[in-house]
Amino acid sequence: MAKQAGQNKITTSSTAEYFSKNLQQVGFSSQTKATLTTLKEAVDNALDACEEAQILPDLTVFIEKVGPGSLKNSDQIRIRVEDNGPGIDPEDVPKVFGEYLASSKFGRGRCSRGQQGIGISAATTWAQLTSATGVRVITKTKGMRKAISSTVEVDIKNNRGVMKDRESLDWNRPHGTSVEFLVDGRIQLNGEAGLLNYLSGTTLVNPHLTLRYKVPDAEEQVIERVSKEIPMVPEATEPHPHTMKLGEFIAHSHLFGRVKTSAWLKKGFSRVHEGVLNDLVKAGTAKSLLEKSVDQLSETQFKELFAGLQNLKLMAPSTRSVLSIGEDGFAKSIKRLGAVDFFAVVSRKPAICDFKPVQVEVAVARLEQKNVEAESAVQILRFANRVPLQFDKAACAIVHAIESVNWRAYGIAQPKGGIPQGPYIVAVSVVSPFIKFKNASKETIDASDELVEEIRRALIQAGQKLSKHIRREVKANELEEKIRHIEQFCPILVEGLCRLTKASPARKKKAEDGLVKILGRDAHLTKQELDQAHAVLEAQNAEADSMGNTAEQAQLTENA
Repeated sequence: MAKQAGQNKITTSSTAEYFSKNLQQVGFSSQTKATLTTLKEAVDNALDACEEAQILPDLTVFIEKVGPGSLKNSDQIRIRVEDNGPGIDPEDVPKVFGEYLASSKFGRGRCSRGQQGIGISAATTWAQLTSATGVRVITKTKGMRKAISSTVEVDIKNNRGVMKDRESLDWNRPHGTSVEFLVDGRIQLNGEAGLLNYLSGTTLVNPHLTLRYKVPDAEEQVIERVSKEIPMVPEATEPHPHTMKLGEFIAHSHLFGRVKTSAWLKKGFSRVHEGVLNDLVKAGTAKSLLEKSVDQLSETQFKELFAGLQNLKLMAPSTRSVLSIGEDGFAKSIKRLGAVDFFAVVSRKPAICDFKPVQVEVAVARLEQKNVEAESAVQILRFANRVPLQFDKAACAIVHAIESVNWRAYGIAQPKGGIPQGPYIVAVSVVSPFIKFKNASKETIDASDELVEEIRRALIQAGQKLSKHIRREVKANELEEKIRHIEQFCPILVEGLCRLTKASPARKKKAEDGLVKILGRDAHLTKQELDQAHAVLEAQNAEADSMGNTAEQAQLTENA
């Protein structure tokens, strides 16, 4: 049948072309978010690279306004992030920074910050669209005598990176990478969506990180690492059959080529072994189907296989693939947020939520500066795979879990069903190789019932630790009040009795001591508990100071 005149022609677009027209989906929906997202993607890549190479990360962040931007009411901003990671092979540079969905992490089932290979390419695209230039990259691997410098741009029509102005240069690093973006945007330093909040949050959940940063209108800051323990990146885990949809199940088979269906099931999925295949046959799946090559299965056969697996009772996925911060590292790192007089840290054991391995860690800290208004909500810090989440807070599983806890039972003010109030910081970290986000920009975690309940349990444990400290404070206040009354009325009472009985001075002194002992018996027990609490806090402060001094001495030695 001939096409009618004027009928629209069907065309196809590349991945890069799609995202270049829909950058709001990956965090570039406003000028403020564009600046933060560009910084975040560069920092995420640097931290992932250092950890995979088992290198303690030293990152330098430099942000400055260059002049007016090309967009209305925008500034032209230079963002540079340097790391001491393993560097990037020069042949891979255009793929990393200029090609969408080009990533060694995609689909591996590991707790890495980046997954799809979209974010850093989107940052390159934003720079290209707003300043007419891509990202400037300097990189050097351990085996290279000189570093390679180049500009990478995105070939939007063909979804591939293009390297320009390549040259060799001397660089005073044995290995590492430097990326520099020139973008249109706006700088917001403070507030929940501010750059400083992002940087401090990143140091909180990465205690092994040393961060140097310079932002406009401020001196350069250095946040030293408080732990020298490099996180051991766990082995990747294969997907669990019960977490997949039919289309995903079929697409997954395309990664394995010409292999037996039984081999694909055992190799391509977690918790599928020979025993599971035997149960599958007993349940009615033809054994000949398992002997067939997976690339020859029809859609009907895939449906039969998928339905059979869904009806079997399989073991939950392994939880060995999660990468936690650890209570010790979290406790040391919480001190970097500022002056706190109390904090509680809870690191839950890995659990299974929605058939996916998840670990939840929580820190609750009370600020020493109590000048926060009583009705002000606590500061909530959200993290997914150790990356701060700063937008779309209301829809997040973490916030839903915080609102579901009865904080009044732990001594914190809270409006009914709302966020608690007071001079507190509540930090929640969710780690999983399969975190389900609500959008491609990974700004908020989908609030499934199982995940919200797991976060809620961690918060309750932290709240219980908090309430113990608050009860000690109440007892301390009672002690102070009792001592005040004793000091105020005891001399008057003893003086009057001694005057009536004409007692000697020695008897008067003995009466005063006895009265203090009788009235202060409960206070003495409270004082013992308070002294113990102070001893624990002083020990924690001493340990943190010791770690800081050690890091400073190491830096001085290195500079020498």
